[in-house]
Formats: sequence, C-alpha cells, structure tokens
Amino acid sequence: MTNPAAVRVLVPGGAGFIGRHAVAALLEAGAEVVIGTRRPRDLGRHAPPHPRAAAATMREVRMERLTSEPDWLPLLDGVDAVLNCVGILRQRGRETYARVHRDAPEALAAACKQSGKRFVHVSALGLDEPAKSRFLTSKLAGEEAIRGVGGDWILARPSLLDGVGGFGASWLRGIARLPVFVAPADAEGRIAALDVSELGEALARLALGTHAELQLDESRVFELGGSESWPFRDYILALRRTYTDAPALCVPIPGLLARLAAHVCDLLHFTPFSFGHWELLRRDNVPRHNRLPELLGREPVSVVSRKL
Repeated sequence: MTNPAAVRVLVPGGAGFIGRHAVAALLEAGAEVVIGTRRPRDLGRHAPPHPRAAAATMREVRMERLTSEPDWLPLLDGVDAVLNCVGILRQRGRETYARVHRDAPEALAAACKQSGKRFVHVSALGLDEPAKSRFLTSKLAGEEAIRGVGGDWILARPSLLDGVGGFGASWLRGIARLPVFVAPADAEGRIAALDVSELGEALARLALGTHAELQLDESRVFELGGSESWPFRDYILALRRTYTDAPALCVPIPGLLARLAAHVCDLLHFTPFSFGHWELLRRDNVPRHNRLPELLGREPVSVVSRKL
C-alpha cells in the first residue's frame, strides 16, 4: 500500500451511489480526491458521506463526450490513479450503453496507460454467461476493451448492492416492507448482496494499493459479494425481518410476464427493474471467488442484519 496522503485519485461517477462511498473511503484513508461528475454545481445534493467531502476537487466529466484517448488526457493532469464508478441503467440521448460502458472506458484506459496511471474500473457480476440485454453486453464489451488496451488496469465486479441512497436498494427495501409482493417465478439465481460502504472501502484499497505482484489478467479481476446468498424471494424476506416479524406473501409471476414487465419498465423508466436485471435474477449472481474479505481484511457485514 502506497502512502495515501501522497495519492490523488480521479473518481468519475463520484457523485453516484457507488462513487460517493468510494470517495468517502478514499478521503478516510487520507487521499486527495477529484470528483468527476456531470453536474459539479449539483454535488451538494449528492455529497459523499465524509466530513472532508467539501475539500474534494470537482471536474465536469460526461462519459458520452469522452470517447477518445486525447479527450481524457487533460482530466488526468495532476492525478495518480483513476477509479471509474460511472454506469447507466438505461440509455438517454447521447448517453448510450456503447459510449458510456465501452467507448469511454476504453479511451480512459488508453489515456491511463499512456500517462502511467492505475485504472480501476467498476463493472458487474454475471457477465460471463450469454445475455441479450444491451446493458449487460455493453458492460462485458467494456471489460474486453480495457483488457485489450493493457496497462495497469483492475476490474471490480460487485454483486447487488444495499445501502442508503441507492435507487435499486431503496426499492428493494420498500418491497420488503410490503405484506404482499411479486417475484418472477424463474428468479432462481442466488444473490450475494453486499454493503455499498464496504464496496467503497474495497475500491479505495484497489485504487491506492500497489498490487505490483499482479501479473495474470485473471488476478486483476476482483469479484466482490457478501458472505450470504439467497434467491430473490428469500432475499426480500430476509430484508423484511429487519423491520418486522410479520409474514409476507410472495406471489410468483410467470417468467414471460416478468420479462414483458421489465421491457415496460425500461420504456417508462419508473422503477430500477430492467430487462438486464430480469436476466441476472435467473442465474446466480455470486462471486466464484469472493475477494471482498481479502480487500477488507475481515468478513463482510450481513446486509440483512440491520435496519436502514
């Protein structure tokens, strides 16, 4: 581990759900942080949960506009490492999956390689199996592009996240409070949910660590998840027990209907449920080798043991 006080880290997406917690962990470690965000003036509404958050520098970062290596070089001036926490659930205008999940990360990886900086990229679990969702296929394309560039890159693949301030996490906690909820009948895959603040801590360690011993591509991939796993129905029921002992009824809906509902949600943008999530729920979203304890130096907390 290098001296954190001597490290300055650029965090694109530093105002997002994952990014806020990664920034807080970097600040806690004593590092300097440059928060990359689409709207620097709005950062007050999405400030990282740390007393030194106001000391962080801000730079405007719009991934859809930064799709070539030269675009990134001015943004890398004065920083030692980059932790990319940008991701979009749905496309909007020029913010396409291809630009945000593949083209911009590839260009950023190339700029980091040219300038000799570490590049940590936050991806997702569940990309190795065939998928039709453009959200998932673009995430995988981004990983493959980063590998192709080379340099000092690391991929972090977190499972489902729980914590305060997350769009999806808030919806799932809300569902857990209901006496009746629905679940896709084919949502049989297991979920290894992890706490977003622990993910932030792990990402900070990756951005600040030397890891000079890593030689093989596979060792540069960090699959991260909680210490417990459940199918979707059981996960909701486990969350519910943090609020009440009253039972809840789970109503299964046919997989085809759930898929149709996912497409409708993608069209209307009113819930976090998407076609990509429907695909992920049908298979295990659990690390093959969970490296979260390795990075934390302890076992992860149980996300179903506390009320948020």
